[in-house]
Amino acid sequence: MVTFVPSRPGRLADVPSFERGIGGAESNVVCMLAAAGHRVRWVSRVGADGFGDHLVERIGAYGVDVSAVERDPERPTGIYFRTAQDRASRGHEVAYYRAGSAASAMAVGNTDLGAVRAGRVLHLSGITAALSDDCLGLVRELTAPRAGRPLVSFDVNHRPGLWRDPDGPRVLLELARRADIVFVGADEARRAWGLHGARAIRDALPEPEIVVVKQGRGGAVALDSDCDGIEDASGTATFVRALSVDVVAAVGAGDAFAAGFLSATLRGLPVRDRLRHGHLMAAATLTVPGDLADLPAATAAEGSPSRRASWLDHTDRLAALDDAGWERLRLGPGWTEAALRADEEVPTP
Repeated sequence: MVTFVPSRPGRLADVPSFERGIGGAESNVVCMLAAAGHRVRWVSRVGADGFGDHLVERIGAYGVDVSAVERDPERPTGIYFRTAQDRASRGHEVAYYRAGSAASAMAVGNTDLGAVRAGRVLHLSGITAALSDDCLGLVRELTAPRAGRPLVSFDVNHRPGLWRDPDGPRVLLELARRADIVFVGADEARRAWGLHGARAIRDALPEPEIVVVKQGRGGAVALDSDCDGIEDASGTATFVRALSVDVVAAVGAGDAFAAGFLSATLRGLPVRDRLRHGHLMAAATLTVPGDLADLPAATAAEGSPSRRASWLDHTDRLAALDDAGWERLRLGPGWTEAALRADEEVPTP
């Protein structure tokens, strides 16, 4: 979708103007992965309109392959407006205009399944499954067990307002159990499935290779199929505390976390470092007003390899800090530019 970010805090009724940007769970993830230097393809459906042009051009500018995006001449591109407040705050408002959108018409019959399955990892979201029966059928097809399928990553992203079917939580559980990597917030697992704690969530999802439970400002815990790791209050797991961040806007952080974790997964890093890279990518998004961080690679012409290398070297150094150094780290607006200045340290209090 195209997202409209307010020019100042306040009720939607009072905000005088908005800045146009891009938003959407899967597209956020794909842009951040491309910015980190991975080869990425986005498969979607947008309207044959100006907003569709904007999405394809902006996402393509991150270095994403958009050749498999379909243009729908009969349905519009979805848009939404939001307030500046955190989604969890009482004053937060979101106005969606995507009923009958081009994306909601995605189906098995009009999607290039070969393009979808060509990568090493396929990332999906529960939001897409909620958009229509055809979208749900597509996600079920893509998560079905089959020989040679890519590693399937699934972000639960439970949005109760999108589900017309009261069985939405059950459907999300079904889809999550068919994935290889699952991202779920502890709060949404509690609301959707009545599950309390990472151990209960892992027990309800026995099939995935790894389940990542996000615990907000507390951190994130990853439980693999053998539940190897360190002992914490939720059971046997690998736990990494969240970073201290001077938050500008708490929007898109979950998508950025998934991108950081998947980036480290593609690079073969250990689980602790995957979690740390998830937190670092989330911090990059939390310290900007929009849904996406402007990583150094994303702002460089053609995504300069040297700038990408600087970003990865920088975040690798941070991810390698000892526990005391990690807990002392505090990141604020502009910290990502330190990736281009190797002789400067990341700002800390």
